[in-house]
Amino acid sequence: MSVGARVRRGLVTLPALLPALFSGVAWACTPDFKDAQTVESARYVLAWRTQPAPIVVGRHFSFDLVVCPKAGAPLPQSLRIDAQMPEHRHGMNYKPSISRVGNEPGRFRADGLMFHMPGRWELAFDLGGGERLTRSLIVE
Repeated sequence: MSVGARVRRGLVTLPALLPALFSGVAWACTPDFKDAQTVESARYVLAWRTQPAPIVVGRHFSFDLVVCPKAGAPLPQSLRIDAQMPEHRHGMNYKPSISRVGNEPGRFRADGLMFHMPGRWELAFDLGGGERLTRSLIVE
């Protein structure tokens, strides 16, 4: 059964759709983890999951990330992550460390993040070259 048919029947979850979303992109851009969240720009799709999931206020967590360039976009050579609470006008108290995962292009791991209070957090993923993807999260 095609992905389109499964979508029409309500049988496809986001992780099952990711390979279809990334069709035409190098194999390294297909996340091999469940419950991926995504954010997209004109040039990139970024998928991630948190460890542990869900995020717990006042506890460190990590991101496993895959950055997938769209047609014609270069693979980003760097990644920075930050988060702010717009309503409170402050950010995180910790700076995450980010490392590449294995030899697979576009795969990263960010450790040492912590949301020290509940509420709306605005995640920012800086991919270099002026490319910034953002996503809001509610942390309870």
